[in-house]
Amino acid sequence: MKRFAELYAELDGTTSTSAKVAALVRYLAEVPPEDAAWAVYFLAGGKPRQLIRTAQLRALATEAAGLPDWLFEASYQAVGDLAETIAHLLPPASRPMAALGLHGWMRERLLPLRGEAPEVVAQAVRAAWDELDPLGRFLFIKLVGGGFRVGVSKLLVQRAVAEHAGLDPKEVAARMMGYTDAMREPTAQAWARIVHGEPGGEEGGETGGASSGGLPYPFFLAQPLADAPASLGERHDWLVEWKFDGIRGQIVKRQGQVWVWSRGEELMTDRFPELVALAKGWPDGTVIDGEIVAWDALAPSLPGSSAQGAPAPFSVLQQRIGRKTLTSKVLATAPVHFLAYDLLEHKGADLRAQPQVERRAALDTLADAVSPRLDCSPLVLTDDWAALAAWRERSREWGLEGLMLKHRLGRYGTGRVKSRPGDAEPLAWWKWKVDPFTIDGVLIYAQAGHGRRASVYTDYTFAVWSRPPRDAAEAQAVVQAIAERRPAQPGALQLVAFTKAYSGLSDEEFLAVDAVIRRTTLEKFGPVRSVLPTLVFELAFEGIARSPRHKSGVALRFPRLLRQRTDKPLHEANTLADLEALLGTGSKATEGDLAQGGC
Repeated sequence: MKRFAELYAELDGTTSTSAKVAALVRYLAEVPPEDAAWAVYFLAGGKPRQLIRTAQLRALATEAAGLPDWLFEASYQAVGDLAETIAHLLPPASRPMAALGLHGWMRERLLPLRGEAPEVVAQAVRAAWDELDPLGRFLFIKLVGGGFRVGVSKLLVQRAVAEHAGLDPKEVAARMMGYTDAMREPTAQAWARIVHGEPGGEEGGETGGASSGGLPYPFFLAQPLADAPASLGERHDWLVEWKFDGIRGQIVKRQGQVWVWSRGEELMTDRFPELVALAKGWPDGTVIDGEIVAWDALAPSLPGSSAQGAPAPFSVLQQRIGRKTLTSKVLATAPVHFLAYDLLEHKGADLRAQPQVERRAALDTLADAVSPRLDCSPLVLTDDWAALAAWRERSREWGLEGLMLKHRLGRYGTGRVKSRPGDAEPLAWWKWKVDPFTIDGVLIYAQAGHGRRASVYTDYTFAVWSRPPRDAAEAQAVVQAIAERRPAQPGALQLVAFTKAYSGLSDEEFLAVDAVIRRTTLEKFGPVRSVLPTLVFELAFEGIARSPRHKSGVALRFPRLLRQRTDKPLHEANTLADLEALLGTGSKATEGDLAQGGC
């Protein structure tokens, strides 16, 4: 545990990618395989299961530190991270630290706590705190609280493992597929399969390698297209498909069994019985990459598609994602569909090195041969880029996000790869998305961020006007009423909260906004400050849906900050009617609709 805590501190203390890789390589060379297995699991995205509720954790820490609740809360607000706060406030340990590595702590101390009574968990937490140093306590709290995260990507971890094992990172990526699935425990045998290619793990019948058992292949990811598509060369060199708003997944059919995997390497077979039924008729040794989407069978069919219906909003699919039990009602109200992108394996043969156009032809042939018929992502057929751009502009008419561009001769790669015209091997997939929705909101609440931004207010709540203000004076009257804590009168002009956003600005921009927030704070509610409405921001988001849980009646998908609108006075911020104008056409609204809404 001590060595893993030191590694965590090294990784968290630098922004240098090479330094992070070097630190991880040193760690892997020093620790036993069972410790390496757990470390790579967590760093690559494996999630520790929460063993103790945050409220109980705080109560135990307050008791152990001998502090009143208000002082603990004040300390937490100053630090910004609960684990770091507790690690600082606890009294020194009175017992020596047990000589246990990360594997020992997980197997002997943490995993046995699953399902135990709160008092048993509390006793174990107190005992751990009484032998760990501050850094060890910090990491322990992250693990038992289910909040472990550090600034490394899965790609960086794979790079470090490859350097440690003397392997190609692409081979490591293939061997690590499914490694962070929550249903699998990292073991020394699983680690041996990654670094030595040895068999490891019995779950799902794996015998090693992505092409055996139920493991998928590493996903090939698309790059966002920032330039005009003509920069990619001739139109006829590219296969073009619609970009869907769903869950990227692979369906694996081997040894008479079916597995459904997400791009995040989460095994989702039990959540989508329709997809298991779909793949039952496929030949063994079939792996297909595609998109899992919610489906409206009564909607007009997509252009170029033989499937009846079209994708439903992502909010419908969300009804399935978080469900542990699938009732007949859920299956009926949130039906799903699989749109196939690519045939990666056929009758046990790995097709990824074949050109895209050949893989697509093989996919079409297979789709026609199996029962029930497999629906492929429809191709968008146009003669030139200008005609394609016109189709892209109409994407939202069918609830789509834009277009995908795939070179005819490209093979199926690993991860996100860039290539340009003239490269020896055209490999990249490009996503040419429609422009996001934008709206101008007024900042009304702020909360400090986390990690290195724990002392800066970066998490904001925004509001729009309940109706268009008559002029600047009427808007200022509302601001004055807020400053004087006077409640809004029924039917009167007011600001209505509608979304939160915390990303999109630079560190310097956040610091500038933080200074304004501190000068204009009206009240404090724990970690949250209400502020005098003075700042207008342009927000971007990918979709909008009706939500009875929110006062505004809407919920936005992926809201983020684009810029502060220093050029826009407060009374010209957007209104509920502008959101309703977008909501009226759902995810099928166009940017023209947004402009008419006053943004």
